[in-house]
Parts: sequence; C-alpha cells; structure tokens
Amino acid sequence: MLLVEERVSRPSRRGLLKGGLATGLTLAFRLPLRAAPVNEPDQAPDSTQGKFAPNAFIRIDHSGKTTLVMPQVEMGQGVYTAIAMILAEELDADFTQVALEHAPPDEKLYANPMLGIQATGNSNSIRAFWIPLRTAGAAARSMLVQAAAQQWQVDPGSCTASVGSVTHAASGRTLRYGDLVDAASNLPIPVKPSLKDPKDFVLIGKPVKRLDTPEKTNGKVIYGIDAMLPGMKFATLAASPVFGGKVAHVDDSAAKTVPGVQKVVVLDDLVAVVGDHMWAAKKGLDALVVTWNEGANAQLSSRDIWEKLRAASKQDGVIAKSIGDIGKGLSRGDKFEADYEVPFLAHAPMEPMNCTVRLTPGGCEIWIGTQVAARVQETAAAAAGVPIGKVTVNNHLLGGGFGRRLETDMVASAVRIARHVDAPIKVVWTREEDIQHDIYRPVYRDVISASLSAGKIVAWKYRISGSSIMARWLPAAFQKGIDIDAVDSAVDIPYEIPNLQVEYVRDEPPAVTTGFWRGVGPNNNVFAVESFIDELARKAGMDPIAFRRGMLETKPRFRNVLDLVAEKSDWGKPLPARVGRGVCLQPSFASFIATVVEAEVDEQGEVYLRRVTSAVDTGIAVNPDTIVAQLQGGLIFGLTAALYGEITIEKGRVQQSNFNDYRMLRIDEVPNIEVHVVKSGEAPGGIGESGCTAGPPALRNAIYAATGVALRRLPIDRNALAVGKRV
Repeated sequence: MLLVEERVSRPSRRGLLKGGLATGLTLAFRLPLRAAPVNEPDQAPDSTQGKFAPNAFIRIDHSGKTTLVMPQVEMGQGVYTAIAMILAEELDADFTQVALEHAPPDEKLYANPMLGIQATGNSNSIRAFWIPLRTAGAAARSMLVQAAAQQWQVDPGSCTASVGSVTHAASGRTLRYGDLVDAASNLPIPVKPSLKDPKDFVLIGKPVKRLDTPEKTNGKVIYGIDAMLPGMKFATLAASPVFGGKVAHVDDSAAKTVPGVQKVVVLDDLVAVVGDHMWAAKKGLDALVVTWNEGANAQLSSRDIWEKLRAASKQDGVIAKSIGDIGKGLSRGDKFEADYEVPFLAHAPMEPMNCTVRLTPGGCEIWIGTQVAARVQETAAAAAGVPIGKVTVNNHLLGGGFGRRLETDMVASAVRIARHVDAPIKVVWTREEDIQHDIYRPVYRDVISASLSAGKIVAWKYRISGSSIMARWLPAAFQKGIDIDAVDSAVDIPYEIPNLQVEYVRDEPPAVTTGFWRGVGPNNNVFAVESFIDELARKAGMDPIAFRRGMLETKPRFRNVLDLVAEKSDWGKPLPARVGRGVCLQPSFASFIATVVEAEVDEQGEVYLRRVTSAVDTGIAVNPDTIVAQLQGGLIFGLTAALYGEITIEKGRVQQSNFNDYRMLRIDEVPNIEVHVVKSGEAPGGIGESGCTAGPPALRNAIYAATGVALRRLPIDRNALAVGKRV
C-alpha cells in the first residue's frame, strides 16, 4: 500500500564505482567540510597509516573516528547528509561521530557512474551512487565483523555490527571499530558483500537534520569565496560587454590612484584590477576607462537569434524516438498544432563566480566551489602551463550551483590573471559580470502536432529545436545528431500514445555559449508537453486530470501521484473568478511527480501565486526532509523563471545586470507549498531539479484555467492576460 509519509507546508533542494572498491589503502585526503586548509608547498599530505581504508569513501582511525569522503558536492541540495546516511547505514557507523570530507579530483575513484566523469548534476547523486555507496559501506562492515570474529575465534555470522561497534551477543563481548582498524586492514575486501534489506534500515528513510545546517547558521561555513591565504591579493575583472569582443585600449591612470590598488592586468579579452582588498579592486575597476574592439557580434540581438531558431524549427529533425505510424495516426481524429518557446536564462547563484589561485614554481593550487573538480584541475593545469599532477584543487561548499559551476571559465580567467601577480590572488566576479557573462540556458522552440479521438491522443509528433549543450560539454552524449539531454522528458512522456515521433533539430545561437541550467532538458520539454496536454484536454471537453489519467492505464506510479495531488490540492472545488488550478505530471529524473499550482490573475494581468501542492514518488526516500526541501526550493526556482526569467540581447550585449532587472521571487510572493512524499520501496529517483520543471507548466495551466488564455512562451506575458489588452 502506498502511504503519505511526509507533508510540509512551509516554503523552505550503474554499477560499482570504477576503482572505488579497489584493494588497498586510499590516497590521503585532507580537505575537511568546514574549511580547506592552507598548506605550504613543502608540507607533506596526511597519511592513511593506522587507518582502516578499504575503499575510496571510508576511513576509520584508532580512535574510532569515521571519515566519509563525499564523491558529489554540496550546493544546498542536502546530498552530503544523504550520502553520509547511505554510507553510515551499511557501515553501521555511529552517525553522531561521522566526519565528512570533499573528494579530491580523481576520475578513477570518484567518477559519477551515470555520467562517466567526476561531476555533480542531473539530479543523479543518489541514483548513481545508491549501489556503489551501499556496497562500500557493507564491504567495510563485513571486514570489521570478520576481524572481531577472528579475534574472538567465533563464527562471523554470530556477530552483529551497530553504532560503530561489533558485538558477540552470546558472550557479551563488544569491540569498537577503532579497536579493529589494524586487523581489518589486513583482510581481503569482499567484492559482493551482502546489502541490508530495506526493512532493516535504521537511518535511511528517517528525517535527519542536515549536517551542513549548523555552520551555515552560525557563520562558520566556508564557501569558495571565503578562502583566505597569507599575503593574498584580491582582484575583480571586466570582460568585453559584447560577445567575443577584445580589449582595444585601457586608460588606468585614475584606477592607479585608488588607495589599495596594486596592479592593473590587461589581457586580450579582459581587464582585471588587483588590490589589497576587494573594495580597492572594485573601485579601481570602476575607475578604469576601457575601449573595446566589439568585433563581429556588435549588432547581434535577441530578434536575430529567435528568427534563426524559428526558421530551423521548420526543418525536419533527427528522429529520437518513433512508435507506430505517425502519418497514419495524425490523419485520424481531430488534428491540433501548437508551438512553445523558452528564453535564455542566467544562473545567478547567490555566491558569484570566484576562484583563488596560488602559483608556485612548477605548480598551482586552487580554492573554489565547483561541480567538476577534475575539470577544474585540467583547466588550471592548462592555464598555468604545469602538469596536471602538480595542480591541487581545494573544493568547498557551493553557494548555489544550478549548473553554472559545471563550467570552468572562471578558473581559466583567475589563473591567467594570477600569472601576472607575485602573490596568491582571489578573483571575484561582480554580480553584473556574473549575469552578463554567464553560460546561458538555451533558447528552445518546440512544435507539436497531435490528433484526438474519443478523448485520447491518437498521435503525437514533437519537434525540439535548440542548442546542443552535450555536443560541447560531453560529446559522447551527442551521437547521430541527438542530444540526449535536449530530448529528455520528451522521448519518455508519461502518456500511452500509440503513434509517437520525437525529432531534434540542433540550432546553435550565434556567439552565445549555452550550458546546463537547473532542470536541464526537462525544463523545456515538460513545459511544452504539459501545456499542450492541457490545451488538448480542453479540445476534448475533459477535465485536465481526468484526461491525463485516461492515458495512464499501465502507469500505476503516475496514476497514484496524480490522484494524490488531486485530493490534496482540492482539485475540482469551486474557485473565485480569475483564479485557476493547473496541473503538471512529469517523468523527469526517474521520479514520479504531480504538481498543482493555484494562481490568481488580476485585470491588469498581474499573477499571484496562491498555493502549490506536489505529490512525489521518488522511490526510497533517503532523507524525507531533504526531498521536501528540494521540491519546495525547486518549485520556487522554476516559478521565478516562469514569472520573470529572461535574458535578452541587444547590440551584442546582455541587457540584464543584477536582481533589479533579473528578478527573483520575493519572500512575500512565495505561496504555501505542500509536498506529499509517497512511501515506496523502489530504487531512489532524482529530486533536486524536479520542482524547477514542474512549476512553470503548472502555473501556465492555472493561468489558462483562470483566464482562458493559452500562453505558449515564457516568461508570463502580463499584457496578454490584462483585460482589454489581449492581442
């Protein structure tokens, strides 16, 4: 039976790991969660001597201290707590005594099994490491139990492990893990240790307080931007305001008179001011007079980009999926067509881009918060001109990632600047520089044709047109003209449709580099699919939830969350004029989520969020509190984009610069958000980005229900909703 496990209403985020269970001790780890240490170049690394280290994730010393090494990074999503819970569960560690460390860059030990590289993203931290981490913990536990059994000369099966100790109940003897370190280190590592039955979990499934919360609230937490080194200088930079522009001339006379300014660094594509502190660097940068060679993109506009994309969307695409006979299917019943568009978006994390660099003869050390530690190491090595093995990366907690910190451009810039400074240097981007020189979420245009008969979709032809991020970022995932991210949640829509075709047209925007934005490919596809489903429901004269449910006969997990969200959102109960409820059902990230947004539209076209309800079956909920928080945060993030988010370009320049014109949803605008977590025994799904993809279509459909206006582009066009102003 499926039960509702958690309800919170306050607004608040394959196979074994390659080499992770290799025989022998791990290499040294020396980066604590709270702060990366400042090591002198000749300082020796820590040693694993005297520690039980059966794999890359676990170390136990003679005192019993258990250190868990985090293969993924913490950027507010709660993954450090969840990963620690998984490891500690199978290890039977004392969770109150667990210490956490960031994994160093090492793709042999810490590659994400689903991505094949060391990276945190795509809501797959728990999905990817669920079995590898459990196996690592279970292997260590088995070795500790065997070590104790050998010392007592008893059958290991008569011993049990719990809370960091091994006990032989028959004789009443107990040994702490710390007492077993040496003996366990000499035992062979089991390749396929027995994993716990989920019914025996003592940590997993419980609402556990996040391990990173105390130091975030008392101010002790160290982000990349907080790194401090002896003798360090500070810098901030300005790159060309026009895409691809270069430095033509710099007048630095006024900048050099600013107290604390030490140096002005001029490179071909950027200018940086170095100071004794950030304020000096910032004031010095403001005083610079820079003339730019704007180059070929000086007249580029959003209009140009959209015209190019709309033309591309009229071409046939590469077929990503085909079921049945799409031509015959579209000839049956009533045929309808629509197209949907989403704009460029910036990431705008609260911690802007930053990187601290210390160059030494033949070496380089980096302090940063990144989603891709190994790529940072590679980028720094190339920029510094040193071997990759001579680059040390000290990773930190991230003050927001959202996909922006999957890139390493900030590292390359910082190292290039550092090569002109005879001291360690921290380079921090201003908010304006961050927003105007982002790696943007692509613009997409989706064209859909469908036919209806007897209240069901007979045929569905779906064409996605847009940039291929994968072709640049992970070429192996772009094969035969298909970007697997761009078609995500399009090739696997929830509904049973007998004739279906999904096409992809790659169209790169001129000059603009595109990247992953929280929600990735499903951002675009869930919005288009769920918006058109609502329009088809109205064409069929059916309730939107009933229409969806009629195409889920073999999809019980989708039906269950759809029914649950209908119940909890009071679906069908009367609402005042110009107030509507909209629903979204999505398959994204291997979780099953249904969301209802209730919204009001006034006569001027302004939209007010009244209530959001979400039901989620994400399989085994490692930490239910984290799931609730992630859905709430993701919903706010996605609804913000739907209401306000758009990056526009004029004369080759991004027009937005800060939170005054790239708005965030404010605290008084956030509605009551209810999240209902379904108890499930299935393998965990992803949750960090699901709210982002659910919010926009559910809001759009609520507006459709409230006003009858079928919006097909984001962000919300208030003029189209205002009484008397509709076009």
